[in-house]
Amino acid sequence: MHNSPLPCAVRGETAMVATGHPLAAQAAAGALAQGGSAVDAAIAADAVMGVVEPMATGIGGDLLAMLVPPGAEPQSYNGSGRSPMAFEAGLLAPFSGARLPERHVHTLTVPGAVRGWHDLHQRHGRLPWRGLFAPAIAAARDGFAVGAVAAREWALFQPVIASDPVSARLYRADAPPRAGEAFHNPELAATLEAIAHGGPDAFYRGAPAAAAEQASRARGGVLTASDFAAHSGGFCTPLRGRFRGLEVLQCPPNTHGLAVLHALEALDALPLDPEDPRSALDMVRCMGEAMAHAKRVVADPAGNTVCTVVVDAEGFAVTLMSSVFKRFGSGIGVPGAGFALQNRGFGFAPPGQLNGAAPGKRPYHTVVPGAALRGGVFHAGFGVVGGAMQPQGQVQLLVRLAAWGQELQQAIAAPRWRLEGERALAIEAGTPEPMVRALRAAGYAEPTGQGELGGRSDFGGAQMVLRAPDGQLLGGSDPRKDGMALACEAATR
Repeated sequence: MHNSPLPCAVRGETAMVATGHPLAAQAAAGALAQGGSAVDAAIAADAVMGVVEPMATGIGGDLLAMLVPPGAEPQSYNGSGRSPMAFEAGLLAPFSGARLPERHVHTLTVPGAVRGWHDLHQRHGRLPWRGLFAPAIAAARDGFAVGAVAAREWALFQPVIASDPVSARLYRADAPPRAGEAFHNPELAATLEAIAHGGPDAFYRGAPAAAAEQASRARGGVLTASDFAAHSGGFCTPLRGRFRGLEVLQCPPNTHGLAVLHALEALDALPLDPEDPRSALDMVRCMGEAMAHAKRVVADPAGNTVCTVVVDAEGFAVTLMSSVFKRFGSGIGVPGAGFALQNRGFGFAPPGQLNGAAPGKRPYHTVVPGAALRGGVFHAGFGVVGGAMQPQGQVQLLVRLAAWGQELQQAIAAPRWRLEGERALAIEAGTPEPMVRALRAAGYAEPTGQGELGGRSDFGGAQMVLRAPDGQLLGGSDPRKDGMALACEAATR
């Protein structure tokens, strides 16, 4: 297992998981030990993540995934939800044609995670559906120790949960849990029990959907139980690009995965030297151009996410990412159900623009699970959480690995930069001073604010599993988060 700043990845021969919390890693390992597939393991881990990091993900959010089955074509899965069918432009009249506030009842979209779990399980799962949720149910019912990073974010975003009576009670706005303190969510345990026994219909056609409509209507919103019942996700063909001998896979729009591919393909034509400040300038320039292109095509919001990467004993690789968008999503809690609804509708542009808000429409999505092939076979699965940091973090990570030959954990822990505007660039502590001077001399100024978190978490959190040249698996987990990589044993089939 591993999660420290030391540059040493976990090595294993059979199976590997990298995810955002030790309990999630243990849930994935348990599924693999029972003979489960990588998809089973990823679902079990993601369900736990929704319990232990409610500020980042949960059943009130969305899910996207990248799948690389051995001997078959890669697939991506889009489980992002849509805006309410009753949504109409007149609802935005009070905002004078501008975007909605970050957290507002009209930013609610249907959560897609539960349907996503089921769709993935139907196609690629082996274990019984019900058993996948046992670790998450136990964590919610019996309690878990809050991680250090999660506790910090919980305290920082106390005003969000305090603004809603359901969330204030559910997430203890009066006394946010400290690092190491136990937190219980029996209401979420009961909802997960219902999903485990009744499948996705228990969520989309059951009490949670009705309670979500109640919460929405109480604030003048138009999200209904019928919107929940109509939700569907789908499998699709990944976008592909090339960089230093790798074939990089990304989800198609409505995500900004195309920004990763545009930046990498531009950088592939350039000499990239880790000691040359000009390479840092090239990386920032290419990333900025790629993000500007993506913004012209869709939009450019920022949010929060979790990532799980699993490779099983048969070589099936899954990168699964889920999110409630902003910390604690909309902040609007669902009465009696143990979760808050996402605010993904903040990703919409004003009506009439590309990606403009409209009924039954998916907004632009920050979640971009990735994978890479070498010679047509799986090489790596990866994700970097952190809204608009996601494509930027992926590009920096892949440059360090594929162009500079760095060791996996070293590449993950290395300092990063983050573009926040055309010429606004945050640079993480520890970046070599010649690089910093070159970037500032080129006109990239420090952002006027300190970012949503004002610390290391502003620079994302990576999870990655790759296949080494000797055939072994390497797992890396970002020290900026509470996660870990874990080499697993898998049952023989």
